[in-house]
Amino acid sequence: MHYPTEVMLVCVRWYVAYPLSLRHLEESMAERGVAVDHSTIHRWAIKMLPALAAICRRRKRPVRTSWRMDETYIKVAGLWKYLYRTVDKSGDTVYFLLRAKRAHAAARAFFERAIGLHDMPEKITIHKSGANTAAIVSIQADSGLTIVLRQSKYLNNIVEQDHRTIKRVTRPMLGFKTFRCARIIIAGIETMHLIRKGQLADIKDQTSSAANQFYSLAF
Repeated sequence: MHYPTEVMLVCVRWYVAYPLSLRHLEESMAERGVAVDHSTIHRWAIKMLPALAAICRRRKRPVRTSWRMDETYIKVAGLWKYLYRTVDKSGDTVYFLLRAKRAHAAARAFFERAIGLHDMPEKITIHKSGANTAAIVSIQADSGLTIVLRQSKYLNNIVEQDHRTIKRVTRPMLGFKTFRCARIIIAGIETMHLIRKGQLADIKDQTSSAANQFYSLAF
């Protein structure tokens, strides 16, 4: 059966915007007269979200130069993996990256990619983490630039609170079967989250809803 793009986008947005399982989505669409299997919705998400997330990255407005960084846990194939996330001092999303291991190499890769997209921050606040500290110190040594490194649980509350929005959406999913699927779906959740925070730069109608801003990524 062929479905309109609009229907596919609604299903995908609901999946990454709200704490709904795929079967909940299937039932919700059935109540609206649309018969679609939950596995089909998952295929749509895996197919559409990478392109939507890439467009969102290009349209995201600049962030501030004081960052808060922390990790949270995501279950993939029954094992805990590490979602590195950083926001600026206003709470806007800077960057996120799912890694299989929590180590110096993973932390350094995260910071290098974040800096590559946003330039060198003036300050980075972390909670106590030897791997994260070592990664920042090594980046400073290689670049010759100075980053003010702060270790403060209090100042990092903003990113820890931000984790909750992501975890609230992933919780009904009961983990991911593969690392690839986890990365794609989490990128979609993060995309919807930063849209809600008003981070798209080229919105002509400032009263446009978060839903319409999400759909604008496809058209």
